[in-house]
Amino acid sequence: MTLKKQSLWSAPFIIWILIGTIVPLLAICYYGFTTRDGNWTFNNIIAIGKAEHARALWLAIALAISSTFLCFVLAYPIALILKASKLGEKGFIVFLFILPMWMNFLLRTMAWQVILEKGGLINSMIAGAGLPDLEIINTPWAVILGMVYDFLPFMILPIYNTLIKIDNQIIEAAYDLGASWFTVNLKVILPLCIPGIASGVTMVFVPSLTTFVISNMLGGGKINLIGNIIEQEFTTSANWNLGSGLSLVMMVFIVVSMMFLSKLDKNKEGNFI
Repeated sequence: MTLKKQSLWSAPFIIWILIGTIVPLLAICYYGFTTRDGNWTFNNIIAIGKAEHARALWLAIALAISSTFLCFVLAYPIALILKASKLGEKGFIVFLFILPMWMNFLLRTMAWQVILEKGGLINSMIAGAGLPDLEIINTPWAVILGMVYDFLPFMILPIYNTLIKIDNQIIEAAYDLGASWFTVNLKVILPLCIPGIASGVTMVFVPSLTTFVISNMLGGGKINLIGNIIEQEFTTSANWNLGSGLSLVMMVFIVVSMMFLSKLDKNKEGNFI
């Protein structure tokens, strides 16, 4: 295929990237560094230092770190079990974990809203046992639970993908040399899983940090994350300039975290797509 033909075939993708990525990013940069009158300013960026914005940012970081850690704690043993049971052969495990994601994201979150509310499934079961109601809805715990439920597959799959690439002879050699199960997992398997863990952390931390739907639905409007602030500036306040400025600050957080984590997965071994 000649270079000219290759350029023609790549034209639709280049146009798509320009329309879907470059143009919106330039628009965000323009609004972020201008006022409503069109004058240049840094106030929209500096606004992240305001008490309400800083509080929402640090809360978002805290919840994102918590949900990412919980996803790892749950995903790592699950991935080990799946590798040992060989359930992932022939793509069955990929189908199993992707299947729930076919359901609409809002519906999945709304389902937890129904389950956790005062008269929901969990409290109904607790009441049947004669115990006091569990008030978890509209709290940070409910938001973390929603994040873990929605993003857990994105932690399991890259870790599992890395695990299945580990040569079983390396693990058997460690056991033959007298290493215990705990030592093998801590000093052999876990270090070899770093690329998958880094990929999983990226795919869980970033959406957790920027989410506003989960905090809106499971937080009942009482849990204000930085994503909620940005969403409100664009929709309720119609202040695109401030919303764009705060979005640019979030981009910096995301890019820095992705650059740091990408160093742990230089060969892209954690990718599962």
